[in-house]
Amino acid sequence: MKFLDLAKVYIRSGGGGAGCVSFRREKFIEFGGPDGGDGGRGGSVWVEAVEGLNTLIDFRYQQHFFATSGQPGMGSQMTGKDGSDKIIKVPVGTEILDEDEETVIADLTEVGQRVQLARGGNGGFGNLHFKSSTNRAPSRANPGQEGVERTIWLRLKLIADAGLLGLPNAGKSTFLAATSNARPKIADYPFTTLVPNLGVVGIDGKEIVVADIPGLIAGASEGRGLGDRFLGHVERCAVLLHLVDGTSSTISKDYKTIIGELEAYAEELADKPRITALNKIDALDKKTLADRRRSLEKASGGEVFLISGVTGAGLPEVLRALYAEITRARAVPEEEAPWQP
Repeated sequence: MKFLDLAKVYIRSGGGGAGCVSFRREKFIEFGGPDGGDGGRGGSVWVEAVEGLNTLIDFRYQQHFFATSGQPGMGSQMTGKDGSDKIIKVPVGTEILDEDEETVIADLTEVGQRVQLARGGNGGFGNLHFKSSTNRAPSRANPGQEGVERTIWLRLKLIADAGLLGLPNAGKSTFLAATSNARPKIADYPFTTLVPNLGVVGIDGKEIVVADIPGLIAGASEGRGLGDRFLGHVERCAVLLHLVDGTSSTISKDYKTIIGELEAYAEELADKPRITALNKIDALDKKTLADRRRSLEKASGGEVFLISGVTGAGLPEVLRALYAEITRARAVPEEEAPWQP
């Protein structure tokens, strides 16, 4: 299944049905009077977050969502039938944006959350509504209210507890494959990962959801490489795991490149809790490992974990550190049941 995290859709609510002008005409009834019914209400357009979806690919093939209009009123005081609502089902974590792609209309972060995007038009009043003591035989009725037509954008931001950051070939996909049942594509060339991947990672009987996004490069905020559009998928994460390729000879530069791109994308993202790990330690001798660890500690100004996604060395320790940061950020006691996003 293809991954799509941004889609443009067109919606229109139903118009209200027109009111009816009618007079009661029955044999042996001398004074009939008005009996025109009201028009039915038009259907509304709603958006709802549901389980079982993790991409917006369906909206590549269907972009138009129209609710039905209400039926006109009829004689004998009969109200027209209301139009049917249209419900757009989206994955949890979907943002609804206005046509300018900036104004956030709604952010659906829970299953079952529903928001009305376009309200259906009211039905018009029939001539029965206008009957009064001074106007015994009104001959007018109201037209129905028109529906609302608008263009919106759907933007998916995956909901995960932890997000993986790093340059291409930093070993993010290998880390995800080694710690979860996810099976991302792994190869020895840059940009193997082209779309975000999610994996459920277990540690000490607890579970966390980890998101692996395509690697960043210098200038990603300006559109180089795959750009920074996938950084939106780690905005909801409680903690970021920054993986640095231990086989690189420019450790400090690699670290600062990612931090610079985070700051260029959003200051809030750069301020999130971060854990730094030096990956691929199985490919380094002891002296080289010690030198590069010191270099990374100096650049990051904090603790650096040593891990290997291939051999599994250091993975339990870094996962425990991730879970501790998640529970701290989410304000969930660590002795409670496994974390549920």
